[in-house]
Amino acid sequence: MKRSCRFIGGDTVMKLGKEKFHKSQHWSYCNKVSMLVGEDKPGIGGEPLPGQKLKPKYTVFPRGLGSDAPSWVAFDKQVLSFDAYFDEEVPDKNQELYRIRHCKIYFYLEDDTIQVVEPQVKNSGIPQGTILRRHRVPLPPPNEDQFYTIDNFNLDTDIVFYGRRYRITDCDQFTKIFLRKMGVRLNPAQNRPDDPYTKERQKLIDSMTPLRPYERFDTLRQFLEHDGHVLRFYGIWDDTETMFGDAREMVLHYFLSNDTIEVKEVIPLNSGRDATPLFLNRQKLPKYAPVGLYQPGTITDRTVLNVFGGLVGNKGRYILDNCKTGAVHQEFYKDCDLRIGSTINVWGRRILLCDCDEFTKEYYRTRYGIQDFTPIPYKAPPPVKVERIVPPYNGFGSEADSLCACLRLLPKPPQKDFKKFMEKDRQGLESNILRFLAQFITTDPIDKDRKFIISYFLSDDTIQVFEPPQRNTGVIGGKFLERGKIKKPGQEIYKSELPEYYTAVDLYVGAKVCFHDHVFLLVDADEYAFNYMEKHANEFPMANINIILNKLKVIGEPRSREIKQIFAATDPQHTTVIDYDEFRNLMLNISDGKLSEHEIMTIGRYYSVRDENEMDVTYLLAVSQELLKKNNYENFAQLFAHLAYNDRDRCGLLASDKCRTVCKSFRLPIPDDLLRALLTACEGCKDQVNYKKFVDGLNWRLHPIPAFQTILIPLQYEDEWSGQPPTLPVKKIKYLPLIEDVFGINN
Repeated sequence: MKRSCRFIGGDTVMKLGKEKFHKSQHWSYCNKVSMLVGEDKPGIGGEPLPGQKLKPKYTVFPRGLGSDAPSWVAFDKQVLSFDAYFDEEVPDKNQELYRIRHCKIYFYLEDDTIQVVEPQVKNSGIPQGTILRRHRVPLPPPNEDQFYTIDNFNLDTDIVFYGRRYRITDCDQFTKIFLRKMGVRLNPAQNRPDDPYTKERQKLIDSMTPLRPYERFDTLRQFLEHDGHVLRFYGIWDDTETMFGDAREMVLHYFLSNDTIEVKEVIPLNSGRDATPLFLNRQKLPKYAPVGLYQPGTITDRTVLNVFGGLVGNKGRYILDNCKTGAVHQEFYKDCDLRIGSTINVWGRRILLCDCDEFTKEYYRTRYGIQDFTPIPYKAPPPVKVERIVPPYNGFGSEADSLCACLRLLPKPPQKDFKKFMEKDRQGLESNILRFLAQFITTDPIDKDRKFIISYFLSDDTIQVFEPPQRNTGVIGGKFLERGKIKKPGQEIYKSELPEYYTAVDLYVGAKVCFHDHVFLLVDADEYAFNYMEKHANEFPMANINIILNKLKVIGEPRSREIKQIFAATDPQHTTVIDYDEFRNLMLNISDGKLSEHEIMTIGRYYSVRDENEMDVTYLLAVSQELLKKNNYENFAQLFAHLAYNDRDRCGLLASDKCRTVCKSFRLPIPDDLLRALLTACEGCKDQVNYKKFVDGLNWRLHPIPAFQTILIPLQYEDEWSGQPPTLPVKKIKYLPLIEDVFGINN
């Protein structure tokens, strides 16, 4: 098969190109030089040349109006909207010869772009939507080198976009106002014509009666708006009229998404009723319960009709009755029917609504303007709590053990405070034991000189009394009182309540305690006890410096000047420092015996002058050697070799952490706290340890250290105390800061 081809000759192409070229360009001379310039090129200063008419590329707005901002800022999001239509020929259908298509023309002021959009019509059969995408549209020939501007638009005019003619009929209010401000005289608006075929089609559709007249129930909007929104009411069903009936609490939920109701019953404990999930399943609740029960299918929204009645082939034909013949009409409860104080009928059971939650209150305030939500009391008053009568203690076993036998049918041993035990049990060097030095309060000359160590265990509030042996006293020392809880004196023995025991707050220096008819006076305490009580000052008022200073201020405020003179007379050299014994005597005279011995010691410790003593390395090595002896450890050569291997610089020094790691790897039988203290004491410059001297000091075979009789470290690291004074006693007191804190500077 041959195809005919037509070619345009070269002369024809050149002729067309020259015509288009001469139309937009011309030659000119500048300094006797021929130059190619455009027709629309302006002269000097941008002014047009004589006989030249410049064509604006964009819309020109009048000067002096609006702002000086550029158009893409001044006209951002401002669009002119025109209603238009165009007709389209339909050659292949007999029912219609042409079609009228309505559309919207949008003119964007910021950049003179145009968009044409056709609204979609249901079942039109035509692809609709954006007909012309947004861009600058050129004018029809012969002015295709220019673009549409705002001057080309008016009502009741035709406009051509790429060969398609649009008829502008109307525009919106913003477009009218804008064009009038631009000086455009608007033509009167025109009615847009209807499409003849669409009009005839609509008449045919309206005249047709559907064979299946199903009703459309639009519940999607209500579901989307109120999905998850539930009104909650609290009510009561009074069933006391029936046999064995009583008032039963109910919770009513109203679902706003589909107007359904569910009811739950609040079943109290030990009520004898079975726990059911719901009292009323979620459903639409009719306002009036019908007499009797309807058969299935009686209550329906629509009635089903049998058209043929099974005459044709023993098959019936069914359709829905549009007239709802024989349908049972029912009214259901709505949200407007529910409020506090109203009674609803739940299938014969009348429930009184007594209260609601906050969301329900806010809903009725917003929707119906209801402000009164006073609840109706519906709950029965709680029964009077019967006081449990516990029989008194009979003397067998402990009080706690006897009480546990009365609380349960199967007795259990008394439970200990396990959490307190884990927190206050011994942890490393923290013993959590408060030790006090005590003596008898008696007139017996033999017992008067006896000394006792009272240990209070914070983990379980038990007390132990130990008597250290003393020479030439005639008394054998040892354990004086077994560890256990001690009851305070003066309590009834055979009673129902648990007795009151001694606690840590009852023990302080200067306190008098009675342990099983033995009266003790606490005269001193170890350093750990003082530090612990001062650290937990909120639990121990006798060690709380703020409480003591306030107490001292109340006592000495009337004679503050006299007190200052007494302190000044005690210090004739004006050193602002006095001995502790003089300070103690002054505090006893000032307070008139209102301050205890422990409170005076707390003040003295707070304002004391102490010298910072360095930890004795020799003592630490002696303790370490004793531990190594007990464990028979002699692997010092390998320990030194391993430390030397880790010394990459061969300088004889290693970091403290590195030495500790190596010692741990060799399982050195020294506690971690002691090892840390020993390495810290052996550190030299740059926090490094001379590991050769360290290993030689631990070697108990070659360099034994004799046991020390005097303990030079603070007593908080000791596990036992002999009752001797602490290693860092309070000797000097700075009284001037004390006077300033209590009485101020100007008083």
